[in-house]
Amino acid sequence: MRPSPPDIDAFKAAALRCPLPQAIELIGEKWVFLILRGALNGLQHFEQLQAGLGIARNILSNRLGRMVEGGILARSTDPNDRRKVIYSLTAKGEALLPVVLALRQWGEDWGHGHQDILLADQRDGRPVRRINVIAEDGRELQLHDLMWVDRASGAQLKRSERE
Repeated sequence: MRPSPPDIDAFKAAALRCPLPQAIELIGEKWVFLILRGALNGLQHFEQLQAGLGIARNILSNRLGRMVEGGILARSTDPNDRRKVIYSLTAKGEALLPVVLALRQWGEDWGHGHQDILLADQRDGRPVRRINVIAEDGRELQLHDLMWVDRASGAQLKRSERE
């Protein structure tokens, strides 16, 4: 039995409502991810980010502004030095930790660099588990195990028909 062809019109309609393009518009750029990585590692001041990333000041200023506007970072005056600004992660920004970690793991797995340090649990010093797609019952899922379900109707929108 041959797989049925994908319904391109249904795919296009769903793609137009997908949150992925808007998310990529906000965070899908190299410097944004590097600033995010810096913020996740405790960098808070413009000067720290600029020195730590080697990014041009105008580019850093632009990206920080976009990240504040997008709700990823909050901007506040440093109480220790009112001339300085602190950039801190919002809850929305902190929620990007699994995304950053998954990209890092993917990069290491596929030969795009390797770090001698790893992320560990502060409580016991043991490495964190790899980022995976996990079923509600705890099973690790692969691409062939997945399908889309319409939230409103409950209709199952399978990726492709299997033989």
